[in-house]
Amino acid sequence: MVDWPGKLVATVFAQGCPWRCYYCHNNGIWDPRMPGQVPWSQVQELLAKRQGLLDGVVFSGGEPCRQGPALIAAIKEVRAQGFRVGLHTAGAYPRLLATLLDQGLVDWVGLDLKAFPGCYPALTKVANSGEKAWESARILAASGLDAEVRLTLTPELLGQEVEIAQRASQLGFRVFALQKVRAEGAPLPVVQRLMANRNWDADFARAADALSRVGRNWFTDLEIRS
Repeated sequence: MVDWPGKLVATVFAQGCPWRCYYCHNNGIWDPRMPGQVPWSQVQELLAKRQGLLDGVVFSGGEPCRQGPALIAAIKEVRAQGFRVGLHTAGAYPRLLATLLDQGLVDWVGLDLKAFPGCYPALTKVANSGEKAWESARILAASGLDAEVRLTLTPELLGQEVEIAQRASQLGFRVFALQKVRAEGAPLPVVQRLMANRNWDADFARAADALSRVGRNWFTDLEIRS
């Protein structure tokens, strides 16, 4: 249900991502040149059998917007089958996001905001990634589309969660989720880093409590995912 809160959906994980976040659980599909696990034809067959049973289809990744025109074509095909469409994005491609919104191709967006702009390169290993992410946030907020902003809290970001949430609220977002970075399924360096931080569970609990106290005034829906 977290893929699109309140909706029963099928989720398509698109290959490729321009960023290299150290805690990414889907790092196996970063490279778009790697052979895919599921061909699009198989997805088409599955959706044909699920018409009338699912609320929609979510395109996730990786970074689905990395697929560009192929993503647009896939979304149009899914919509023609009668499905609503959700999108998970980290905001790496603001122009494509604007196109999707302008053409009315998505019904909901889950936006992964990682940090303030200046902190992004340390997380993504890519210069100017923060500027692109926050540009996408402004575009999405201005559209008025149903959306959820998600912040995955890492030990390095402790203390920034309230300000990031406040900035999202000031842009106009009304749904926010604070997610705890987890060792399960993460790359080995993340597991080692979290295991070395014996206070991480308690630190996250305090951060979540601090955000909850003020965030209820900013958002109609504030969720803590630990």
